Amino acid sequence: MKIRAAVARETGAPLKLETIELEPPRPDEILVKVKATGVCHTDLVVRDGMLPTPLPVVLGHEGAGVVEAVGDAITKVQPGDHVVMTFNSCGRCPSCKDHAASYCHEFFPRNFFATRADGSSALSADGARINGNFFGQSSFATHALCHEVNVVKVTSEVPLELLGPLACGVQTGAGAVMNALKVTAGQSFVVFGSGSVGLSALMAAKVIGASTIIAVDINPARLEIARSLGATHVIDPRQTNPVEAIMQITGSGLNFALDTTGQPAVIRNAVESLGPRGTCGILGASGPDAEIVLNETHFMSGGRRLIGIVEGDSDPAFFIPELIDLYRSGRFPFDKLVEFYTLDEINSAIFDSESGAVIKPIVRMD
Repeated sequence: MKIRAAVARETGAPLKLETIELEPPRPDEILVKVKATGVCHTDLVVRDGMLPTPLPVVLGHEGAGVVEAVGDAITKVQPGDHVVMTFNSCGRCPSCKDHAASYCHEFFPRNFFATRADGSSALSADGARINGNFFGQSSFATHALCHEVNVVKVTSEVPLELLGPLACGVQTGAGAVMNALKVTAGQSFVVFGSGSVGLSALMAAKVIGASTIIAVDINPARLEIARSLGATHVIDPRQTNPVEAIMQITGSGLNFALDTTGQPAVIRNAVESLGPRGTCGILGASGPDAEIVLNETHFMSGGRRLIGIVEGDSDPAFFIPELIDLYRSGRFPFDKLVEFYTLDEINSAIFDSESGAVIKPIVRMD
């Protein structure tokens, strides 16, 4: 079938809107008419050649839409179902069997190699291959193929165009707090970085009843948003030393810290803001060779912990519906983070995301 898609053809260049071909779903694939897709930092990193995803490729990995057709082996969803497409996994390795698909032993090739497991692609243009299956979907397009392991059926009572970011960015931040760190009521928490991931983490901390919620960011507007979403304190590290400020607020340091920046110096600040037996989670890295340097005595003597977190330690089949329920109850207003764009405006959406003008762009495919 003919579809319209935004194709990354050159490293660092704007995406090109094209009419391309999409194969019918195989027995183990699901055809989704995409309603909208969130723009995530990972899409931009791949576009800029910082990861080994081959070009040309259709990116997009926060897709939401309506099932249009299913292969003969599919039982999880049927045509007409509203779905969110999340990260891909093998479904067979020890992590997947333990409901920890974000640590799938094949996570990198299944999500970043932009190919089916057999090396083929369902996308082409005039007979020439376009790489697809990015994060098991390639949803910067009017239609996408996905799989049972990375499709989540969602309620039709919430606007579908809003739900794509739950697939990655929002799920990552909220899941880091609720699933990985397991922050509980009455505990203290700081997030370094107030983008869509950090603000999702902050809202999750408020949901579970954290008593002290601190946001650290160099963007004053983001700090104001953080305060409106539940931060009890905000810190601009250009104005004050964040570790010293956190110690003044808490007295002895925090129970939990979360870094969303991937910057080693910021991660060190996050760890140094912990009290005894505190835990810091990290969600990214500034490059494949980035290293974290910590004060060994401080880290060891306080029984502090540092953990890596991928996709919020989430089981999307359960966690995405949970976040939707929290949204419907008014406790998780992630809609306050988003701005909508048309597919024709996708490069503007990307620019606004990179510049910080918009927290979470969502591209509508209609």
